[in-house]
Amino acid sequence: MKVIYLCQHFPPETGAPQIRVYEVSKELIRRGLQAEVLTAFPHHPKGVIPDEYKGMFYKFENWDGIPVHRSWIYPSPKGSFWKRLASYFSFTFSAFYSIFKARPTDVIICNSPPLFLGITGYLGAKIKRAKFVFNVADIWPESAVELGILKNKNFIRMAEWLEMFLYRKSWKIATATEGIRQYMINKGKKPEDVFLLPNGVNTDTFKPMPKDSGLLKEIGAEGKKVFMYAGTFGYAQGLDSVLEAAALLKETDPDAHFLFVGDGQERDKLHKMKDDLKLDNVTFYGSVPVSEMPRLFSAADYSIVSLRNIDLFKGARPSKIFPAISCGVPVLYCGVGESAAILEEYNCGKIAPPENPEGIAAAIRELMRVDEAKYTKMSENGRKLAVDQYSWISIVDDLLEQIKGAAKK
Repeated sequence: MKVIYLCQHFPPETGAPQIRVYEVSKELIRRGLQAEVLTAFPHHPKGVIPDEYKGMFYKFENWDGIPVHRSWIYPSPKGSFWKRLASYFSFTFSAFYSIFKARPTDVIICNSPPLFLGITGYLGAKIKRAKFVFNVADIWPESAVELGILKNKNFIRMAEWLEMFLYRKSWKIATATEGIRQYMINKGKKPEDVFLLPNGVNTDTFKPMPKDSGLLKEIGAEGKKVFMYAGTFGYAQGLDSVLEAAALLKETDPDAHFLFVGDGQERDKLHKMKDDLKLDNVTFYGSVPVSEMPRLFSAADYSIVSLRNIDLFKGARPSKIFPAISCGVPVLYCGVGESAAILEEYNCGKIAPPENPEGIAAAIRELMRVDEAKYTKMSENGRKLAVDQYSWISIVDDLLEQIKGAAKK
């Protein structure tokens, strides 16, 4: 089996899509299969291309054993929608060069969003005489419309037409959640042609560790219960509600400490909120490499995963859940829907209402009083769920079963 992964984002960038492509490709190669990645020059999240890639249109490199073809992109950090659109299209077209440079393949797996990269994936599959698998992690443009990012009605109609065209033309569709899978079936795709390719976790890297006492001392949380959020500080995460919950708890539950790890567009706003609310029970730690995350999870008693209260997120499976449970850290999920159901079914977390500071604070008060036996059970349940269903080994097993029909005779 020969596989090309076409995606806009890849390490050294961090994030769920980057990790998924990296881990799946590594596992395919470990099994003796051919895998190549076609991606853009690193540019996310700051919109700056590193010096070693500046002035280039294309570069081939070996990234930790993975053959990677990188091509030019117009980076856009926090610009207007149209600047972001220009960024998407710049890579949509430059990636064709990588298509021609890549080896023959049986299947091209193309990540969406961005939706427009599906044009390259579809035509690239024609050029390579390969099967086209559209890997949909977010329903676009619907998600952009619901979040208020996309408002131009003509553009929305055009994007919806392209969306349906790519769904029809794909050999199979891989979805990040069951909710998206059902959406594809409702749109007319045969159930056997839509399969789950969820976010996962490297269970060898992310595993339970003894508490890092040095880190606890560094953040001023010795002897306290640490509630950690690790990830992007974006609008969709609704982290302002978590800070408001911290404000409600700072007097009544002084042993609850909040640790925020990461960066993003909401960073300055959240830092200002901390100062305005005088939250001495909150620590902002900044971004860290993925390799440092197990150590940070060792200091956490609970991992916070938070989303805005919109219907779109009822079908979400945030990638932040899986490293946490793999490290034996129960999840406080501020949301509803698919992820909440999973955490409740396997008893490895607590659910709080999204964008509801009082409800979040109430859930934290309950977790502060969980006895050791119940906590240990939640921790063990989470680790078992990660190993059994969300390790990259099990995910690649399922992927290969789904695409085995693409192999050329």
